[in-house]
Order: sequence, then structure tokens, then C-alpha cells
Amino acid sequence: MASLLDMRRRIKSVKNTQQITKAMKMVAAAKLKRAQDRVTAARPYAVKMGEVLGSLSSKVAGEFSHPLLDQRGDESYLIVLVTADKGLCGGFNANLIKTTAKFLAANTDKNTAMVPVGRKGRDYFRSRDIGFTKEYVGMTGQGQVKLSDAREISDHIVGKFIEDETIDKVFLVFTEFRTVISQYVRVEQLLPIAKISGQDEAENNGTDAEYIYEQPPAQIFGKLLPKQVETQVYRAMIESVASEQGARMTAMDSASKNAGELIDTLTLNMNRIRQADITREIIEVVSGAAAAQ
Repeated sequence: MASLLDMRRRIKSVKNTQQITKAMKMVAAAKLKRAQDRVTAARPYAVKMGEVLGSLSSKVAGEFSHPLLDQRGDESYLIVLVTADKGLCGGFNANLIKTTAKFLAANTDKNTAMVPVGRKGRDYFRSRDIGFTKEYVGMTGQGQVKLSDAREISDHIVGKFIEDETIDKVFLVFTEFRTVISQYVRVEQLLPIAKISGQDEAENNGTDAEYIYEQPPAQIFGKLLPKQVETQVYRAMIESVASEQGARMTAMDSASKNAGELIDTLTLNMNRIRQADITREIIEVVSGAAAAQ
């Protein structure tokens, strides 16, 4: 049985851990508010831009072609995986890695490569049988994302897709933020950019929109299509940051509660040990007095 001193040391250790988890919860809550505001501001723009470009690309089909719109085969995939740089955020990273592993297992007949964004995904898949075209770490560790970082990643993806014609599709794996306790792992095709037919657009918006533009298609798409990739990468990164902070806040809250329950259990055991020591000392005193008589 543990001694009274050992129990006191364990209780002190758990209390110190609880203080750390409470502090981490408060920090995550502060970062979550800022990240959530950025997601709320960026998501409508990213969604609408994808719809407009998808609609435009379907309307000029046959008149104009762009490498980011060209439909290729289905033999080679490039996966852009967005994970966190740090742990202690519950199952956030594990869910992303598990989903990516399932996607790879379902496409074992494909040639796959990866662009890991985040240290956790990089560390896990570095020892697996998959090559990296490039890796990016340290971009989300401070709880915020710079547009310049998203542009750097998107420039690499676009350049790789255009220059390497063996890459047929690019998929983006990230966690979409919904609520503090609810995040959803998404696997979306990033390239080639999907075209939206007039029928699909009418079903989504209630009307088949008509666009009037002055510049020729080559000039418009030459600017907007790379911008669309950059926007989707930026959105995935800020969604990931918000999801990470929400998951960390929830995990640290659970850890603090578990620490409190453990402290109560250890305190009860300590009191039992102390009571047993007192009872034993009383018995020894009484026995000694009886023997002296």
C-alpha cells in the first residue's frame, strides 16, 4: 500500500497537471474565437467563388481550355493533407490520419503522392510507403494562418499539376469546423476544378445564371483559376485551425474534469490511509498501556 507521503505527492502532481489543462483550455478558447471569426468571414467567399468558376468553366467549354480544368485519367493522385503541428487536441489528428489511410487503402491501384501541411501528418506518413512532393510545417502552430502561406502551398500544387502531367487528380483532406464539439473530416477534389452544369446551378440557386464579362476567357481564367486553388487551400487551413482549437478546448476540459475526479479519489484513499495509521497508533498505545499494567 502507498504511504501517506506518496499519496500527497500524487495529489500534488495531479493538481499541477489540472492547472496546466485549465490554462490550455482558456488559451484554446481565446484562439478559437478568432479562428471562428475568420472561418465565418472566409467560407461564403470560398464557396461562392467555386460555384461561379464552375459555372463559367462549363459555359465556355469548347471555346477555351486551361490545364486546371482539363479532365485527365484516374491513375495518379496527389493528396494535400492538412493536420495540426501540435498534439493534445483529442482525436483531431487521429481522425484526419485515419481518413487519409482509408482513402489510400481504397485506392491501392493508384500512384499516390502527398503534400503534408502540418507536423503530425508529416511525421505519421513519412515512415509509410508514400512520397512527398513537398512538406509544410509550422504554418498553423500559432493558431492563425497567413494568406501568403496558403499562396505558397497553392503555387506548389498548381505548378506540380501543370508541369507533371502524370498527376491526374489532386485531393484536399482537411477538417471542416461546425461547432466546438463537432468537426467533420472532408475529402474534396481540388484539381481539376469541377465544372457545374446549368441544371446543377439551377437546382442550387433556383436559376441558371448568365454572366456578362468583357475580358477574353484566357485572361479571366488565367487569373481566377489559380486564385480559386489558393482560396480553397486557405479555407482548408483556417477551417483546420478552428477545428483544432475546438478539439483542444474540448479535450482539455475533459482532462480537467478527469483530473478533478482523480484528485477526489486520491484524497479519499489518502484519508483512509491516514485513518488507518491513526487507528494503528491508538491500538499500539492502548496495547502498550495494557502490557505495562
